[in-house]
Amino acid sequence: MRSETIRALQSYIRTTAAKFRETERIGPFLATYTTGNDHTFLNYAIPDNGGTPTAQDVAKLTEAFRARGLTPRLEFLSEAVPGAEAVLAEGGYILERRIPLMVCPPGQVVEQPVPTGTVLKTPVTPAGLRLMIRAQNVAFGEPDPGEHVEPSPAQLSGETISVMAIAESGEVVGGGVATAILDGASEIAGIGVLEEFRGRGIAAAMTEYLTREAHARGGESVFLTPGAGQAERVYGRVGFKTVAECVHLSIV
Repeated sequence: MRSETIRALQSYIRTTAAKFRETERIGPFLATYTTGNDHTFLNYAIPDNGGTPTAQDVAKLTEAFRARGLTPRLEFLSEAVPGAEAVLAEGGYILERRIPLMVCPPGQVVEQPVPTGTVLKTPVTPAGLRLMIRAQNVAFGEPDPGEHVEPSPAQLSGETISVMAIAESGEVVGGGVATAILDGASEIAGIGVLEEFRGRGIAAAMTEYLTREAHARGGESVFLTPGAGQAERVYGRVGFKTVAECVHLSIV
């Protein structure tokens, strides 16, 4: 059952990465490119489940990214493609990081108190979504986009589940999303809280909020990949457990 879950999550990651991006099939790899944005996190390849790529496959993949002026890069679950990492390393790819992939199935989520003076709401208007996205950007150290930010079509339609944390002052101090349910899976992502409001349990409360909503919509495998620091511990309190490892590899 574990291996089936991991293969299903790898397929989900491949499918959602291709959404709203240009794609190119290169041997056993699906390369995804974001038009007009060369950020490494928005341009990467995902290998097919099982099998082992050849050195020639890897060389062609590298060439395809170089031809577009992009950093050759991959993201995948190591257990879903057990032989890929060694071949990629031989082709010059270097490990950026290993990230635990954590899953919370229905019935496992643990209630988290919403901190006093904080309210969680689902933003439903473009203005509300802009405030949420601004808070996320600032929380992750990105430049404040001001009003020049547009929610995605999936956020505007409600297909993507969104949540924002509002302080007593009315300021939006955090936000996060759960991606649309696909084949019973949904990813919790972008959980961010402004620095001065951290350490109060807001991130855990938002994660529980999104997880319960994803479960209610039919999400059987609600998953996330925690960032650095205390994130894994925070998500563990909500009921998430590590079931696999995601690797990021690239050639600088």
